[in-house]
Amino acid sequence: MKDFKLLIIIGIIIIVLIIAAAAIERLKTERTAATASSGVPYNLVTTFKGDARSSRAFTWYTGDPGADGWLEIVKGSPSSFAEGAVIRTKAVHSVVKTDSGKKGVHKAEITGLEPGTMYSYRAGSGTDGEWSGTFQFSTAEKDSGSVTFINVTDSQGASAADFKLWGRTLDKAFQIFPEAQFIVHNGDFTEEPGESGLWNKFFSNAQGIVGSIPLMPVTGNHDEIDGQTEEFTSHFNLPDNGAKGSVPGTAYSFDYGPVHVAVLNTESHLKAQTKWLKEDLAGTDKPWKIVAMHRPAYGGSTYKKIEDWTAVFDKYGVDLVLQGHNHEYSRSYPLLGGKIVSGQKSAAGAAKGTVYVVTNASGGKFNEKKTEQFYHKVHFQNEKQMFAGISVRGNQLTYQAYDVDGSKLDEFVLKH
Repeated sequence: MKDFKLLIIIGIIIIVLIIAAAAIERLKTERTAATASSGVPYNLVTTFKGDARSSRAFTWYTGDPGADGWLEIVKGSPSSFAEGAVIRTKAVHSVVKTDSGKKGVHKAEITGLEPGTMYSYRAGSGTDGEWSGTFQFSTAEKDSGSVTFINVTDSQGASAADFKLWGRTLDKAFQIFPEAQFIVHNGDFTEEPGESGLWNKFFSNAQGIVGSIPLMPVTGNHDEIDGQTEEFTSHFNLPDNGAKGSVPGTAYSFDYGPVHVAVLNTESHLKAQTKWLKEDLAGTDKPWKIVAMHRPAYGGSTYKKIEDWTAVFDKYGVDLVLQGHNHEYSRSYPLLGGKIVSGQKSAAGAAKGTVYVVTNASGGKFNEKKTEQFYHKVHFQNEKQMFAGISVRGNQLTYQAYDVDGSKLDEFVLKH
């Protein structure tokens, strides 16, 4: 009899828990539905657009396509909103058609900031109850000879579970490199760019980081499909200094401290980017040159259509090329003219070559390890999410690759 009563009690507890869980999910749904039709910001991300020492750019979505977009920023901590001088700017507003209806896209940029200074900001419609949380960021130092940043690639999620893996990867990256000043993502953010819910999951699993740390995106073959990039480019406010004729926001460059980063789009307008790349690399006075692109010139496989780019890398002394697409880890020997640099000097001076890396994937998809190639220095498939921390200090660049559990799997140093 006692056992029977115990079973009844357990049954009642289970029913209560089921009802409570259903209520929580209903509240989540109602909250999401409310956000989906309001001016409350979501998919909020910060990027570089102008000078990293004195400006910062922002993008966010709203469920109400007609909602206004405002950015409020103040020097110092969030408490300064009550006592400091608030800078207020209106965002550029556009409307994007998604699979879940029309949404508002808001892009704003703040300039005239002080170098090496912490700021707090929030975004919203200007209506009470329609503001984001408060985020903080710091501008670049005025004359810094050092920088650290994170490199990830191919989050490429198709489910909520996939994007939890992406979020966990980024969290671990900042546990190991808490001083990192920005992130370079080498493309393929989602499996299907036209599914807005996937973008929502991508950002929601990283909101605490990408709301404060600039996320600089590379266009992958899952971001540009048949020339269509709107779902991808609408999420980022990026430099407009790219190749003429290419899709704005898919090819651009930026500087941070001693590093110049050129971002290329392997999916379209290759010839126009070749011309632009020559001008871009010739025009920088930064001692370190890094290129970020999706399909690899030298990875687990090679992409023959971009052979012209590698000649440009050679000519202008690109130090490091960050790549994606192959969903495995690979690192080349230093390469020059398609050959491994042996260390001897050429008539023109030191032949240091360029190192090409693919940092596996930051999501749940992995490919079989491809055939070994002559240029592979390190090549493996561990079927774990990975990331890299890249630090430049004076005449030395240190690259360290980790898996999501925090194990260091590769490291190399480049010197000038």
